[in-house]
Amino acid sequence: MNSSSSPDQARRFRVSGRVQGVFFRASTAAQARAWSLRGCACNEADGSVLVLAAGPAAALERLEQWLRTGPPMARVDELQVEVIDPAATEWPPGFEAR
Repeated sequence: MNSSSSPDQARRFRVSGRVQGVFFRASTAAQARAWSLRGCACNEADGSVLVLAAGPAAALERLEQWLRTGPPMARVDELQVEVIDPAATEWPPGFEAR
């Protein structure tokens, strides 16, 4: 997949719990890169982490499972998952922690 093509599928994840200040974004980005996903993870004002990810369905499923627990210091209380149109977003060539 090149950076100008639209990924196969995309998801919007909102992760709530103790997910800020515990390397959640950086760990998410590392996992997503390992699975060749594109997108970003960013802190939200309400204390949650928003993850936008795009790529093959199997990789998105792996990311979703990983987000249910996150890195060792995190505590995930809730994971919201929304299927989004991959063509409706301009995706970065890789995965970023913002």
